[in-house]
Amino acid sequence: MNSGFVQCQLCPKQCVLGLSERGDCRTRINYRGELKTLVYGKPCTVHKDPVEKKPMFHFLPGSYAFSLATAGCNLHCKFCQNWEISQINPEDAHNQDLPPEKVVEYAAANGCRSIAYTYSDPVIFYEYTYDSAALARKAGIKNILVTAGFINEKPLRKLCEVTDGANIDIKAMSEDYYRDYCGGQLEPVLKAVKVSVELGVMVEITNLIVPTLNDDPELIKKLCGWLLENIGPDYPLHFSRFFPLYQMRNLPVTPEGTLAKARETALGLGLHHVYIGNVRIEGAEDTYCPSCKKKLIERQGYFVGEVNLVNGACKFCGAAIKGVWG
Repeated sequence: MNSGFVQCQLCPKQCVLGLSERGDCRTRINYRGELKTLVYGKPCTVHKDPVEKKPMFHFLPGSYAFSLATAGCNLHCKFCQNWEISQINPEDAHNQDLPPEKVVEYAAANGCRSIAYTYSDPVIFYEYTYDSAALARKAGIKNILVTAGFINEKPLRKLCEVTDGANIDIKAMSEDYYRDYCGGQLEPVLKAVKVSVELGVMVEITNLIVPTLNDDPELIKKLCGWLLENIGPDYPLHFSRFFPLYQMRNLPVTPEGTLAKARETALGLGLHHVYIGNVRIEGAEDTYCPSCKKKLIERQGYFVGEVNLVNGACKFCGAAIKGVWG
């Protein structure tokens, strides 16, 4: 572009930046006419988490994921559950120096079978995520994206080359909802889901149910119908409980009945693996065989009990179960 302007091609916002201006995500800057990242190798949060916390229920159950995030996000969800890091500038966070080679080294040293790029959104620390994931692949460690999926197709396709699993958050099947409460768009997210599946990524979907905003049963049905039509019944769907945080402290916690009804609806429409998160409801975290209906994986929170899978199939009837199991 002319006059020192640059345009970011990473996400659908495609910010046009003058000299020294930052993108909407606050992590990318026009530095002397070149687009630069401000968060490469600078995570503000690093943890060893059960992979079930991501949530990834069909991905190496009972294993640990080395989890990290930088500050910033390209969405501005008014109900964000991690707003303390997603909605601040990188220089205002307590950052660590952790280059990609150290990420992989620490993951291995801590017995983690995967690295999860999570908490804020790996889209905005894209270069850091890609380089770390590429090194992890060489070391035999798998990579998980925990993301809102608000990314352009070209960079997503490149990132999928080094990605094994992804939990993609579909906020609601409503463009108005994305515009009014997230500062984004729905259609690019749906495209990201389809592209990720197309490229062989083990995808799981999360839908945070926010009372009075996206808990309409018709929106739940629309989400389930879209999943069935576009990726099929075997990719897990997680309905997650909302807690009043950030700019939505006036709303109540999601009632258990709303979550249970959403799960019942999704199963009734034909989805095979539907879970409830952020609250304990009997059986709602367990995995069942869609063929013989027997329990395959027992869970209590992040604790995994019995696992009745043999080489990725139900040990009772032999039906193949979608996932990354060994």
